[in-house]
Amino acid sequence: MDDRQLEHAEPREAARDEQGPPTVEEVREALTNVIDPELGLDFVELGLIYDIQVEGGEVYVTYTLTSPGCPIGPHIADQIEEFVSELPGVERVYPKLTFDPPWTPDMMSEDAKFALGY
Repeated sequence: MDDRQLEHAEPREAARDEQGPPTVEEVREALTNVIDPELGLDFVELGLIYDIQVEGGEVYVTYTLTSPGCPIGPHIADQIEEFVSELPGVERVYPKLTFDPPWTPDMMSEDAKFALGY
């Protein structure tokens, strides 16, 4: 890379830093990487993400599982933290598990319902 290319690369990186915290939509997109291993679909499509709040560099994600006895619960919280923390501007991620309201297949996207035969 010559000096001209470096000059152009630095402002782009600075602009990215000045961009601030991620949007709710960017967080939602990152959460499409969180996959239910039994169903093979992401948590967003399955309707398992209930709420996303961004407050400065802190991101709060309220989610549920398909059942209270789901053995992958701790793994899911780790994945939420991992994928959301990769977004520029994120300083801390707070996953919050809830079962209120209980998840039902009606909460899935139309694509997920089709993929699972609902």
